[in-house]
Amino acid sequence: MKRPLFVTAIALTLSACAKEAPRADEAEAPPTVGVFRVALRPISAGVDVSGTIVAREEAAILPELSGYRVLRVLADEGDQVRRGQPVALLDGALLASEEARLRAQRTSAQVAAERARSEHLRVADLTGRGVIADETIVQRGFEARAAQAQLQSAQAALREIVVRRGRLTLRSPVSGVIVQRSLRPGDVAGTGTEPPFRIARDGLFELDAEAPEHLLSRLAPGATATVTLASGRRLTGTVRRLGERVDPATRLGRVRILLPFHPGLRLGGFATASVAGEARSVRSVPLRALSYEGGPSVMTVDKAGRVARVPVRTGARGGGMVELLDGPPSGTPVLLGGGALVVPGQIVKPVEGQP
Repeated sequence: MKRPLFVTAIALTLSACAKEAPRADEAEAPPTVGVFRVALRPISAGVDVSGTIVAREEAAILPELSGYRVLRVLADEGDQVRRGQPVALLDGALLASEEARLRAQRTSAQVAAERARSEHLRVADLTGRGVIADETIVQRGFEARAAQAQLQSAQAALREIVVRRGRLTLRSPVSGVIVQRSLRPGDVAGTGTEPPFRIARDGLFELDAEAPEHLLSRLAPGATATVTLASGRRLTGTVRRLGERVDPATRLGRVRILLPFHPGLRLGGFATASVAGEARSVRSVPLRALSYEGGPSVMTVDKAGRVARVPVRTGARGGGMVELLDGPPSGTPVLLGGGALVVPGQIVKPVEGQP
């Protein structure tokens, strides 16, 4: 009786194992992978640059008089000013007293000149009558001319002091935005090494950036640039000009990007920019098809579904795509994701996907 039970148990165990064993066709089914074909596609080959924020054209306000104390400061950094607008006043007390003294001298010279002229006219009528010596008449003429010259000198000195008093007011030579002020009330004008005021003419700022020599050909004046300030704020700028020379030591060329006025712009601040380049039709694949293990490469799939690793040389990038300068020909399927889950020689089931 025991032997049939033992045989039955073995049979049941084998039956259970047979049910758990996977089918051969299921174990060998190739994995499904997403692929994207190499093809000619337009890529706007952008260039990333970085640099310093500068004024497009900078003007300095310098005092025309030195040695006078600053009485009032009428403008500060960030203020917009017009051409001719007062920005600071110097103490003119000394010039005021000097002007009063010169006005008194002019009045005295006017009286003296009028008296000398009248005396000369009086004696001139007596010429040839023998009433007064001719030498005296000539002397009176000299005195009249000397008095007139003294009057003219006094008038010139007064005009000069009036002009100097007008220079006690510092005025902006251009319209724009004040980007730096170093003048304070109580300072003595004309004693510092820095200009009292620096102005960005017309409130125009630029990003003074540098780009590698081989990338300058992708840029052109008028190209749009997305500029990111140190604060993270983004502005849309325009390439105004490209430098005429390349630094022989660094192989970098200058790029000037005109920026719109924004309160967050700070002279001397750091910023980066992504400049849109000219769109070109190039052989390309999605960026996520690249693998960088052992150098740039892509995983291709042949007609039999077999995977192979192919080294590539990349070029321009844009819109999530990358140009292939060297690599598989157009029409070749490449694995998305760089083939991270497959190995060369493996058989896969490719499915066309989105980049």
